[in-house]
Amino acid sequence: MRIVVLAGGIGGARFLVGVRAYAREVGADVTAVVNVGDDVRLHGLQICPDLDSVMYTLGGGADPERGWGRVGETWTVKDELAAYGAEPTWFGLGDRDIATHLVRTTMLNAGYPLSAVTEALCTRWQPGVRLLPATDDRLETHAVTDVDGQQRAIHFQEWWVRHRGAVPTHRFVFVGADAARPAPGVLDALAEADVVLLAPSNPVVSIAPILAVAQLREALVTNRAPVVGVSPIINGAPVRGMADRCLAVVGVPCDAAGVGALYGSRSAGGVLDAWLVDSTDADTEVPGVTVGAAPLWMTDETTTATMVRAALELV
Repeated sequence: MRIVVLAGGIGGARFLVGVRAYAREVGADVTAVVNVGDDVRLHGLQICPDLDSVMYTLGGGADPERGWGRVGETWTVKDELAAYGAEPTWFGLGDRDIATHLVRTTMLNAGYPLSAVTEALCTRWQPGVRLLPATDDRLETHAVTDVDGQQRAIHFQEWWVRHRGAVPTHRFVFVGADAARPAPGVLDALAEADVVLLAPSNPVVSIAPILAVAQLREALVTNRAPVVGVSPIINGAPVRGMADRCLAVVGVPCDAAGVGALYGSRSAGGVLDAWLVDSTDADTEVPGVTVGAAPLWMTDETTTATMVRAALELV
């Protein structure tokens, strides 16, 4: 059995822990296609927050309390940069995390594509699934906002970390998506998949940038493998993060039905065959999509693996 998961953010990372546990039970292979829209270059370093969150979480190096970054992190470099007044001061890099960014940036500058760099980094972390960036090409999520009385586009990281999404926002733009091609291995993984899962990640800024890669989306919707999404919204609220603010920007209700309709049915030009929602949202309906319900709180590996099993049982 071959499972492909489209994922991003902490929710996607934690979901993949359950996918990996399920795969070990049944002898399945897992490929995670991970969002790169959050990627940004700061202080001369290439930072890939979603790839790193997945890699650290599956590799046992993530901080379980913060939910992001490295366990046992220290902040000496951050403090020194602040002492120099080096911008941006709103984005902090941990000392341990900087080592990852240094290795990645050195390899990228030497001409290696991001997919090859990610594979090299994973030799240390041994995540137990194959990690692929959605694309090796530049793809950045920007928010078109009103800041200081002017409409301008800012990188998603500035919108998210600096402003906490609390500025008037008109839309999100996936810069570079028109020219981006799927990273090596992505199309093959989709073609060989027995099932594709959309993780309970932010649908607007974690999953949508992946789907903005035209060849990737086309492969997803035209191949034989059924596509099952897992709702990131439980009883009208996001499991974590600011999905509610992102959904408000695109005019989608913050509920399981709204997100399911945003993805849409494959039979009507969308991407879903089935949609798993939380038990509290069992009355959810999405036109053209099979809807199932199960507890969706990812409290530990076992409960998350049970979620994965429930999602696969829909198809």
